[in-house]
Amino acid sequence: MSTQANWAPKMHAAIHNGPFGEDGAMTNAALGGGLPRIVGNSAALRRVLELVRMVGPTDATVLINGETGAGKELIAEAIHQCSQRSRGPFVKVNCAAIPAGLLESELFGHERGAFTGAVARGIGRFERATGGTLFLDEIGDLPLELQPKILRVLQEKQFERLGSATTIRTDVRVICATHQNLKEMIDERQFRADLFYRLSVFPIALPPLRERPEDIRLLVDHFAMDYARRMRKPITAIAEQFMEALSRHSWPGNVRELQNFIERSVILSKDSVLTGSLPDLARAQKASAPVTLEEAESSHILRTLQVTGGVVGGPNGAAARLGVRRTTLISKMRRLGLHRGQSSALPLRSEDPVCRNPPASAIARTVAAGGRAYAVAEA
Repeated sequence: MSTQANWAPKMHAAIHNGPFGEDGAMTNAALGGGLPRIVGNSAALRRVLELVRMVGPTDATVLINGETGAGKELIAEAIHQCSQRSRGPFVKVNCAAIPAGLLESELFGHERGAFTGAVARGIGRFERATGGTLFLDEIGDLPLELQPKILRVLQEKQFERLGSATTIRTDVRVICATHQNLKEMIDERQFRADLFYRLSVFPIALPPLRERPEDIRLLVDHFAMDYARRMRKPITAIAEQFMEALSRHSWPGNVRELQNFIERSVILSKDSVLTGSLPDLARAQKASAPVTLEEAESSHILRTLQVTGGVVGGPNGAAARLGVRRTTLISKMRRLGLHRGQSSALPLRSEDPVCRNPPASAIARTVAAGGRAYAVAEA
């Protein structure tokens, strides 16, 4: 490994403590401080932070879209801190982490006796966030039956607790985030179009870390210094070869994955120059290499066929497991070009209803690898 090192103390000036960079129009002092630490200096991140600066002072509903681990919660908190509600509460709700049966009570509260186990009045998140901001993370996981109630709160600024007929007025700014494509969910009838249009008054697309690789060095320095200080490790530098490997990695888990990797590296570090397990990083890079949709479908179909032992039809066959009709699966296999020479090896199963005595007009197709094959037929 090269002895050349990237010295962390030299990078301090490039790490921005706040959502506005060196030439930003607003500073931490002007905003009253308390901003979340957002590290980066890329053009993509600066564009996002400029949107934060513009929408922050308003009460507009914001929809943040970005991959898991990209920092959506930090952006939401920065919007809150830039607003006139910064002295009010910043209440967070992860819609995917709360069971659907409890989410309504968690959001709107309940009265005593409203349901089994409700021994006392419960204050919901909307009430707790009065005068401040409510952050609804993973809004795409919000159950359909709750979506009209969220829409009503956004439009009319009022709601009722479970088990109560008393209407409560609310003064809350709502910021939402999701990693899902809500427009596609609307087409699939999994998300209401009227709620989507109400939430996306001011959409912000947060770029993944792979689209702003110039921020990786700053993030590595920041996390390395932070964990070294917490763990009282005498780390003063980062090996340049290690830094270059980190910069080349695609980081499918984004900033969260990078942070966890640096924490592990600091724990394992034994000297003043931080290095890491480059073979592990190379394997992770290979495993996370992007694939096309067709490649993903082919891989999933073949893995399912392996689980079913080559059985395509029947109640326990691959088609049933994949939630499609037998003929649909066979048609998709033809379209994806699953043919002799595939890397999947599945034996022929005589008990497969598809393979049992097909009619004379059947169209047979064989998928094989390693000298073993299974046959599928369609009437």
